[in-house]
Amino acid sequence: MKIAVLIKQVPDSTEITVDKNTGTLVRDGVPSIMNPDDLAGLEASLALKDKDDSIDITVVSMGPPQAAGMLQEAIARGADHAVLLTDRRLGGADTCATSRTLAAALNKIGYDFIIAGRQAIDGDTAQVGPQTAERLGLPQVTYVDEILELTPEYAKVKKSLEDEEQVVKVKLPAVITTLSGMNKPRYMNCIDIVDSFNNPVQIMTYDDIKDDLPQDLIGLAGSPTKVHRTFTKNVSAATEKFDLPADETADRIVEALKEKQLIKK
Repeated sequence: MKIAVLIKQVPDSTEITVDKNTGTLVRDGVPSIMNPDDLAGLEASLALKDKDDSIDITVVSMGPPQAAGMLQEAIARGADHAVLLTDRRLGGADTCATSRTLAAALNKIGYDFIIAGRQAIDGDTAQVGPQTAERLGLPQVTYVDEILELTPEYAKVKKSLEDEEQVVKVKLPAVITTLSGMNKPRYMNCIDIVDSFNNPVQIMTYDDIKDDLPQDLIGLAGSPTKVHRTFTKNVSAATEKFDLPADETADRIVEALKEKQLIKK
């Protein structure tokens, strides 16, 4: 079975800025890591491989050339192959253009089961995994916090919702998105790190997928999402003070929590 794991290199910080001219994130000078939800998806695939060594894992990322280091780390952790889709023509892509590009690359690479992180910490959209599934015409299960069973025919997973959990059985090929808290990623050891450099990252460019994807549908040109303006919200120290009996105070607190959607009405 071929498992494709989508991973993204993200800034190791929430203190990132936005280019006011292009509306894209400024990543220069910010250290990068593997996106936590994606790392959980990689670990989930490695745990499956521990039980069935016939499973073949390919990690796939779209990003700048330096993302190859993150993919080399994925190989050191246990992935069999790594593919980096990198090209200046792909730069500035929103989730729509990114999912188109990833879907075209996945069709070239091949897959039986696709795992993606729920969302990236630099965008928090939670859209790339579901949109990629839609581009490929595949069923999808999001917010997965455990893979219960995987066979050549189906996957059985546990899906986490706000107030309940669901066990879902989905026919393969399919896409799932994973949560960072679903497992504890394994550590790399020195031998695996050294051995990983005997298995270099494969580079793909737009030229490898252009037959399936016109250039006006990729990168910034193919991104319908436009950032009109960014700004920092002003925070006020103003407060409201109430002097009420205990029972009325409790009711007032409950109403305030409901208004902020912190509890259900």
